[in-house]
Amino acid sequence: MKWSRRNMERSLVDTNVILRYLLQDDATLFEKASAILEKVKTGQEKVIILESVLTECVYVLLKVYKINRTAIAKSLRTLLHYKGIANPDKLDLIDSMDIFSQTNLSFVDCILCAKSRNNGMPLHTFDEDLARAARSQTAE
Repeated sequence: MKWSRRNMERSLVDTNVILRYLLQDDATLFEKASAILEKVKTGQEKVIILESVLTECVYVLLKVYKINRTAIAKSLRTLLHYKGIANPDKLDLIDSMDIFSQTNLSFVDCILCAKSRNNGMPLHTFDEDLARAARSQTAE
């Protein structure tokens, strides 16, 4: 991978950093995560949160910690609104959180729905629930 000056001004965040920040279940790791993400909150630091990292966060919060979909979506949506989140698909990811809180779709399917709607792209799927959700999202 060729590193440019632009890449050096941004960094990536791991799932565990986000989980420790949101859950505050380990004081030492929360302090370290908070030191990073509070800078992101104010825009002092720019980060990218990969879709795979968000997907893993959703999975762990839902399946391991048994947190409900609405609470997960609210917490991660709030994080995605931080000034230093530099994802080019930030709006898609925020919208996918809204879809996740309103449906029983997997988070990956919610990302597909949001990207399909926001970018005017048809979604080809054999999954009837996903197809129905994509149609309803497009109709809005």
